[in-house]
Amino acid sequence: MTKSGDSSEERATIDDLYEQLETLEETVDDADEQREVRRTKRLAARLSSNGTVSRVITEFTGKDKAEAFVGSVVIGMPLLVEDGVLEIGEFLAATPAYFGVNIALAVALVVGILYVADFRDVRVTDPYFGVVPRRPVWVLAIAFVTAAGMMTLWGRVTWADPWVDLCQVSVIFTAMAIGGSLGDILPGEH
Repeated sequence: MTKSGDSSEERATIDDLYEQLETLEETVDDADEQREVRRTKRLAARLSSNGTVSRVITEFTGKDKAEAFVGSVVIGMPLLVEDGVLEIGEFLAATPAYFGVNIALAVALVVGILYVADFRDVRVTDPYFGVVPRRPVWVLAIAFVTAAGMMTLWGRVTWADPWVDLCQVSVIFTAMAIGGSLGDILPGEH
């Protein structure tokens, strides 16, 4: 018997469940029991196809990157037209400590949404340098590039004063980072 924290139990997949059910189906000799095993296999198939079983997210694929981009755009787009964003950015430029706090807040929110809020069971796999999780790095990078790109494209920043423009982009980046992390995990990549 395995303990609840056993690594073999953590790696169990829906395929393992099917294998065990097939083995069980072959070993039972009663027709009613065989029907019950087949019914359980159909139930497992329905649960896995609607995402109820496979709630663990371990990989970060191109689909996840696209979802993070879409989430960034959906949340950030309404803010791009707000002049208050530019004023907040000017305030952050005048008080660099608050700029640092804003960036730290964005990082903390992304990590919190991905790993702490328990929307989904997101696991860290293959981190950069053995320490830095890939998923938040990509979500933050996508949000930043999207924010800088859209603000430049729409003429919200001209980069004539790079520090002020960077601070203004950081305001949109914070919102887009939240949207990107939600966009990434809510649809669910397994």
